[in-house]
Amino acid sequence: MKPQELLYAKTHEWAAVQAGPQGAKIATVGVSAFAVEALTDLVYMQLPRVGRKVKAGESFGEIESVKAVSDLYSPVDGEIVEVNTALPNKLETLNSDPYGAGWLVKIKLSDETALKNLLDYAAYQKLCTEESH
Repeated sequence: MKPQELLYAKTHEWAAVQAGPQGAKIATVGVSAFAVEALTDLVYMQLPRVGRKVKAGESFGEIESVKAVSDLYSPVDGEIVEVNTALPNKLETLNSDPYGAGWLVKIKLSDETALKNLLDYAAYQKLCTEESH
């Protein structure tokens, strides 16, 4: 996926929303390259189970680096329908392909309202620039 085509939460998760089976919208969710770089050496990740319902802004997992433990927040409301179960055993994938093989979960949207609160690429780049200073 191209970073320019994604939506971003202020907490550095990205979402790619696409039509899924039976017309439901599915958001593929990951962590931005900016966040992965800021965390540096990743050592552990906890992802949720399929079937868990989440709300936008709610924590659904954790990522731990040598520097800190950070919550992973859902950018949308819905039900987790798929989890990238291989990722916790291959955390280096987040560094090499954060917008592709490094996806975390897929969420079937229950409400599209939260999408309005997400940032486009330009707004997210501005946020990252502000946080870098």
